[in-house]
Amino acid sequence: MKKKIIPVLIAVALIIVIGGVSFGIKFLEKYSYTKDRADLSAYFNMEGEQDAAIVLQDELIEERSRLIEGSYYVKLSTVHEYFNDRFYEDKKEGLLLYTLPDDIIRNVIGSGEVSSKEGTETLSYIPARYEGETLYVALDYVKRYANFSYEGFSEPNRLQIYTQWDEKQVAEITKDTAVRILGGVKSEILKDVTAGEKVTVLERMETWSKVKTEDAIIGYVENKRLTEARPELPIPVTDYEEPEYTSQTRDHKINMGWHTIAAEAGNDTLGQVTANTKGLNVISPTWFKLSDNEGNFTSFASQSYVNKAHDMGLEVWALVENIEYKSALDMYQILSSTTTRGKLIDGLMGEVLACGADGINVDFELISTDCGEHFIEFIRELSIPCRANGIVLSVDNYVPRGDTHHYDREEQGIVADYVVIMGYDEHYAGSSEAGSVASIDFVEEGIERTVEQVPAEKVINAIPFYTRIWETADGKLSSQAVDMYVAEEYVKAHNIAVEWDEQTCQNYGEYTEGGSLHQIWLEDASSIEVKLNIMEKYQIGGVASWRLGYEKPEIWDVIGVYLSR
Repeated sequence: MKKKIIPVLIAVALIIVIGGVSFGIKFLEKYSYTKDRADLSAYFNMEGEQDAAIVLQDELIEERSRLIEGSYYVKLSTVHEYFNDRFYEDKKEGLLLYTLPDDIIRNVIGSGEVSSKEGTETLSYIPARYEGETLYVALDYVKRYANFSYEGFSEPNRLQIYTQWDEKQVAEITKDTAVRILGGVKSEILKDVTAGEKVTVLERMETWSKVKTEDAIIGYVENKRLTEARPELPIPVTDYEEPEYTSQTRDHKINMGWHTIAAEAGNDTLGQVTANTKGLNVISPTWFKLSDNEGNFTSFASQSYVNKAHDMGLEVWALVENIEYKSALDMYQILSSTTTRGKLIDGLMGEVLACGADGINVDFELISTDCGEHFIEFIRELSIPCRANGIVLSVDNYVPRGDTHHYDREEQGIVADYVVIMGYDEHYAGSSEAGSVASIDFVEEGIERTVEQVPAEKVINAIPFYTRIWETADGKLSSQAVDMYVAEEYVKAHNIAVEWDEQTCQNYGEYTEGGSLHQIWLEDASSIEVKLNIMEKYQIGGVASWRLGYEKPEIWDVIGVYLSR
């Protein structure tokens, strides 16, 4: 009997042993730590020997760097997005410019020389260079004009960059372990870390934490291998001090009127257009008109005009515009050339200084989106001689609607003295529907959005002294702009009963004749008063008016009340 039982017991024991071994193997396979290592080149998406990944703060970003001749470079677009958007590329002339309040720093792309009014400096590296059609700028050069830190690591090439120094959570590794791609023992290893190494804790979960090592590798470590996290406040980089863009704003509200001058004889109408004004302190004659794509312009500047205006207690802010000869002008060609911008600026300053004017008012309209960066560089560069010579620089802008962000009102608010909102043409010749030239919501929207970007004391809101008369006939819409006198006579001549419209805050009237609908939203003392109340609400720098000679005398009494507040 025993002889029969023993083989059975042995067989059962073998089965148990084999089962135990099999279970142990499966247990180890499931719960043991894998030693498989991740491909760091794939993890950092490396492309070529010169490629370098960028970890910005605590995130691996899409933008890349290039390691060339021992220096790290980033695309100009990356510089603009993360560091400083004042660097300007003139691709045609091969220049990288940086505009300061009193100087333009120039680098011929591909050379080590940097020039300014102080002279020429030769750097130990190339500040900017092309890789194909793409401009790369050395981080060491960018650091001259921005506060940030960077540190490079190899195998693979990567950069750790900090532009902010907020409090972070840090911990130490308590026992040699591995940083893995994901939380889990089967996740591939990114890096071995040893006891005592410090890591930044980015996210703490139940058993694993997302961390960043001191050499910019982001992955996961078991919580049991970490000390308790503690706060740490990094020391910020303050190598660069932002220069002060001094402004020539006045200590009183601006009350500016545009004086339309189409020929030299127009200067003789100064007395006529100001005869009924009260409280006017700035006049802007439309003297300068761009005439070609080479930086030339026509000028009706007159020293005797300036002298007479000064005797009347008026400052003269001469206007330069691009509308008169717009069919012959290519604003992109004019503004994208450093040489042409310089010629235009020198010409304008020469005229202004020669006649003794107090300011320049820039009225460049219909600037295309792709020309925006060139327009704002023109404003930056023009601000330098204006600031040096005490010339007030003001810039006219549309109400911030649609595709006008490229006018960069925020930068205007830094480098220019005044930012003027053209608070009209809500409905204009060519509009698809009849409507107000400047309804109250339109006006307030313009002011509200502008003061979000520009200091209120630098903002001037322009009001219209004109009205549009609309006609809808046979399904076709047409209109004409008229001054306040003509608008008033039109209402009387057609016996139009006007009523106050709360939506637009204007007197509105209409009539039908011969199947045609005629409509008018009046600009008058009542509508202007409401606009001025909104301007007072936002405590902006003043009012401008388009245009002198179009207004009724009583308008100045309303404006006078606004100025006295």
